[in-house]
Amino acid sequence: MRYFLSLGTNLGNRKRNLALACSLLEEKGVGVIRASSVYRTQPVDVPDQPWFYNQVVEVDAEFDPPALLKLVKAIEKKLKRVTTFDKGPRTIDIDILLAGNTVIQSRRLKIPHPRMTERNFVLVPLREIAPHAVHPLLHERVVDLVQASADPAVVRKLGPGRVRKKDQEPVQRKTPDFRPRTG
Repeated sequence: MRYFLSLGTNLGNRKRNLALACSLLEEKGVGVIRASSVYRTQPVDVPDQPWFYNQVVEVDAEFDPPALLKLVKAIEKKLKRVTTFDKGPRTIDIDILLAGNTVIQSRRLKIPHPRMTERNFVLVPLREIAPHAVHPLLHERVVDLVQASADPAVVRKLGPGRVRKKDQEPVQRKTPDFRPRTG
């Protein structure tokens, strides 16, 4: 089955955390088909913490959604994710965004991810690799969901250039920041 996963990290070596998560997925038989660029993103719900690095990957897995959830939680544990408080800092967070046209609304698993349409840090990288993917409940394309986003958080694409010291602004790049429309 084809899935889209969101990866996020704001502790430790963030680029390494994203790469390790992808490597561990592949070690367990989950094929990474496409990966978005890495984006440096403003924390949304708890602003007083380091900025995140986020990425979306399209994967192919023989796992059903509950089994994939179990696997990604094991990877989070292996990468030493510790939840100190809800929406707080973390070494890695892996969310299942979409699973083909599958819709699951259980206590432990909700697909499509219930807040994906409210989060630029998910929508912008997803648009990069799958602009025409359709949300199975809203029946809207990702590219249109990005345009309709009311999330005010800044999402900056990290290119091949370097980043200054930890949590400072990145060196200026040709790619502009994604800022939602206002008004």
